[in-house]
Amino acid sequence: MTTMPAEATKGTPCWADATFTDLEGAKRFYGELLGWTFGDSLPEYGNYTQAQVDGKAVAALMPPGPGGMPTGWCLYLASPDAAATASEIRANGGTVLVEPMRVGEFGTMVLATDPGGVTFGVWQPGSHRGFEADRVPGAFAWAEVFTRAPEKADAFFPAVFGYGVQRMVDDGADFTLYDLGADPVLGRMKMTDDFPAEVPPYVNVYFGVDDCDAAVEKAKSLGATLRFGPMTIPFGRFAALTDPQGAPFSLFDSGTTGGEMPKLEREA
Repeated sequence: MTTMPAEATKGTPCWADATFTDLEGAKRFYGELLGWTFGDSLPEYGNYTQAQVDGKAVAALMPPGPGGMPTGWCLYLASPDAAATASEIRANGGTVLVEPMRVGEFGTMVLATDPGGVTFGVWQPGSHRGFEADRVPGAFAWAEVFTRAPEKADAFFPAVFGYGVQRMVDDGADFTLYDLGADPVLGRMKMTDDFPAEVPPYVNVYFGVDDCDAAVEKAKSLGATLRFGPMTIPFGRFAALTDPQGAPFSLFDSGTTGGEMPKLEREA
């Protein structure tokens, strides 16, 4: 998929934004690393600032508002009815942090957590349909739910968004894929003891790059910290980092692949 469909299937990752105390610093970092350019900030929406690649919207950055989100990335999942999805979130043990809120003509948003404390967004599109480009350098490439309560995530997200679940057969990692039909749309990884206790569960957002190793070195030169990788898997080469303001994110090069495809078992 290279562009957001007119009506994205419920549960499809459709947008990502991030909150930073130093908005200008974040713009410099991601602009230099991913080649982003930025539109005008929207003061009526808390100085929300859209990022673009080749003139196409790929993400947004914003400063924290009153009682707003902590520093970090938030992934939004598509919904045709944000209010109904909010009700499903509550019915399945999640918590709605921000009730369905109309954002001008752009659409309706919800912020929520799953029963394990993973924060995510829901987006019912209006004039803003979401990603105008993805799976190209500088744009959204993939995302995974990192959680200490995998069994809760694997019950919650399929119940709310209708995902099928495929579990990776690997004694060394507790990993599942959530799909909508044939294609996986989201991963779920159990957080191990390698994660400090103070690191909360989160959705890890991956951005595409042409050369993972070169991008990692550039990110480090701009003040990022390498947390894992680069590592090559059958799907591509990736690395996990923390940006200069402490927000985790990952880089993904889909053109560099290696190793055997993992064995997956579909859950009933």
